[in-house]
Parts: sequence; C-alpha cells; structure tokens
Amino acid sequence: MQEGKKEKIMLVDDNKTNLTMGKSILGEHYDVFALPSADKLFEFLKHVMPGLILLDIDMPGMNGYEAITLLKADKQYADIPVIFLTAKNSESDEYEGLRLGAIDYVTKPFAPALLLKRIENNLLIQKQKARLQDFNDNLIKMVKEKTNQLFSLQNSIISNMAEMVEFRDIVTGRHISRTQKYLKKLIEQLMEDAVYADEFLPWDLEVILNSSQLHDVGKIAICDTILNKPGKLTDEEQEIMRTHTSKGAEVIEKIENSTDFAGFFECAKLFAKTHHEKWNGSGYPEGLAWLNIPIQGRIMAIADVYDALISTRPYKPSFTPDESAQILIAGAGTHFDPALIEAFIKIKRDFAAIAAEYAD
Repeated sequence: MQEGKKEKIMLVDDNKTNLTMGKSILGEHYDVFALPSADKLFEFLKHVMPGLILLDIDMPGMNGYEAITLLKADKQYADIPVIFLTAKNSESDEYEGLRLGAIDYVTKPFAPALLLKRIENNLLIQKQKARLQDFNDNLIKMVKEKTNQLFSLQNSIISNMAEMVEFRDIVTGRHISRTQKYLKKLIEQLMEDAVYADEFLPWDLEVILNSSQLHDVGKIAICDTILNKPGKLTDEEQEIMRTHTSKGAEVIEKIENSTDFAGFFECAKLFAKTHHEKWNGSGYPEGLAWLNIPIQGRIMAIADVYDALISTRPYKPSFTPDESAQILIAGAGTHFDPALIEAFIKIKRDFAAIAAEYAD
C-alpha cells in the first residue's frame, strides 16, 4: 500500500444499521465499501480489489459460507483475507467459517476498538505474508539462477573434456556428438513404448545425455601410438585399449568425489565403464550379462557400435546405414539387449539421418 493511501475494505451485510455503523467505525482508517449482499460483493470485485472483506454469514440469497466458497474457488479472489461477522457465537459456527478459509471471526454487535484491532492485526499478518512470499520467490529465483550457472559450468567442463578426447582420438571424429543424438532418439522411443519404464521415468533426459559425453573419457589414458594406430591393433594393444572403460570410470569417480553432482557422475561412470559389456556376458571389463549390465551400458552399446559401423576406421571401411542396422539386429540376444533392439528397429532411419547430418 502506498504511503498515505487507505487500504480498501469491503463490508458485506444485509443490515443497513450494521453497514452504517461499520462504515462509521472504519471510515477514518480505511476506504470502506458498504455492500448489502454477496451478489453486490461479486459485482464490485470486478472493479475493485480490496485488502480485506468483512462478510456477514446470515444473509438472504447467498449466505456468507456460500460466498467465501466461491471466493476461494476463484484464483483472482482466493488470497483476499475474509473475516466473518455474525451474531452466532458457537464453536461449530466458528469452526465452519475457519474451515472454509476465513482468517478470523467477529461476533455482532461488535465493539469498535476490538473490530479495528482485529482488522489491523490481520492486515499486518497479510502484509508480512506477502513480504515473506516475495522473499521466498526471490530466494527461489536466486537458487535457480545459481543452479543454472553451476549446471552451465558443469556442462561446459564436460563438453570440453569430451572434445579433448575427440582431439586426441583422430579416427573417431564427431563420435560423441552423434552418440548423444542416437541415445536421445533411443531413450525417447523406449519411453514411448514403456520399455524399462521404471528405469527411464525418473531420468532427466538432458542430464543423462550430457553425462553420456564422458563414455570414452578413459581414452585420455591411452597412449597416442595405440589410440591413433593406422591399422589393426595387436592382441596386446587391444587389451590396453580395453582399459579405457575402467580408466574412464576411475577418472569420473575422482571428479565425483570432489563435487556435489553425485547422480550426474554416477550415470557418467556407468556409461564409461559398461558400454562394452555384451548381453551374453562376453564383453569387458567385467563380463556382465543380461540385466546385470546397467541400462546406461546397454543403450550406449547400441549407439556406440552403430557409430563405429557407419564410420571409417584404419582397420575397416564404413558400412552403410542399412548394413549397420542389420548387424545390430543380428546381434540381438548376443551382443545387445533384445528389447532395446526392438526399439532401435523403429528408429533406424532416424539413426541414419543423424549419421548423415553429423558426418565427419
């Protein structure tokens, strides 16, 4: 309320004497609208928003209980404080009024000093509530801004780490960008089909996709002569290359232990460690099988292998999208989770489009 400006109060009572008396008592302190019925109250509310309503209970037509029910059901008026005025003086009447949303209950005939003090106290409470709400709103806004800043910083660091891996591994090109987009399509299809819904529903898709960028971060621990060898790796070199899964998990765990983003890094760690596990248990590093492979590893296996197949490598030419899809489909039940391959079949054209759009 502006300095020197009176608070608006609506006094609703079918008794003219009460209206006259109430306006006389309150007029010096407030801008009072004396209204003879609940119907008039709702007419005036279309044009004037009061700071408080004094509402008689026993009125012909719409009574006070019915009026406050309508007020509280309307978002425009629900927050206007209501004090009931009544000649009734029983606990049940008072309880009913408070139950419907009234903030106070004054019996008639009312003492002027008491009525003024009740109004003053309740308006003060409403102002304090409004200030507290403003404070909370501003605090929530500040927390959201700080959280967004932290997530932005986190995502920037993650993206830079992922790019660092791509710069070192010259043969994989835009692999990380493509696998992110494959994963998004695959997860959305699985959610649409309600496959593994109990695992996917709690996920924040943006967080999951950002964490997937670190699935190959362990390659920073692999020497360049092996990482970028222009030819097929020896068995010994292959074993060293395979350690990028465990080393990646170790790198992420060290980051995780120094931050508060445990959920994010736990997911990233699972992507890194388990994306080379196979459905039949013949993968690495731990030889996990079936549903013992975390869902992160099972979905990343599809994205990772598809991208390797459509890409040229020193030891192989690129396969066409159709050939790559057929290889994945043939691997259902051995390399890949069959339920995930069923979803992949529905979106294999989307994978092909991603591969073409984000080609090296």
